[in-house]
Amino acid sequence: MRSPHVHLREITDDNRDAVRALRVRRDQKQFVASVSKSLKEAAKTPEDHPWFRAVYRDDEPVGFVMLAWRPPGGPYRGRHFLWRFLVDKRHQRRGVGREALAQVVALVRADGGTELLTSYEPGDGEPWPFYRKLGFEPTGDIDDGEIVLRLTLPDE
Repeated sequence: MRSPHVHLREITDDNRDAVRALRVRRDQKQFVASVSKSLKEAAKTPEDHPWFRAVYRDDEPVGFVMLAWRPPGGPYRGRHFLWRFLVDKRHQRRGVGREALAQVVALVRADGGTELLTSYEPGDGEPWPFYRKLGFEPTGDIDDGEIVLRLTLPDE
């Protein structure tokens, strides 16, 4: 089921608490850090060029996305890396994640990106099936125990 009213919004003082309250299912916690931890990590590592947004469905925050946006150094220098992505447990399996990532891909493409990278920790309940359905493929690289994936963005 598609979610036509999904959009990305900046995180502000007005919505920060509601976005921080988003939670994944218990069995997913090992695979993704909380929004609060992600925001703290972004603040501590400005050199990674963190770019983050709340995912909304209509006027309700339902998810969170954070990228390293063309960091000037490190293993992903000059590339777009999907660093964190979560959809609240109450809103999963409704097309929210697919639509949010489609919007991220459009922004990366508009920035001249030809690929979107991400990684995941393997394990029971891992997000690989979700990413595979969206067209991500393993790069063959492992980063800190996580399998690195690439979504090639063909010219439109």
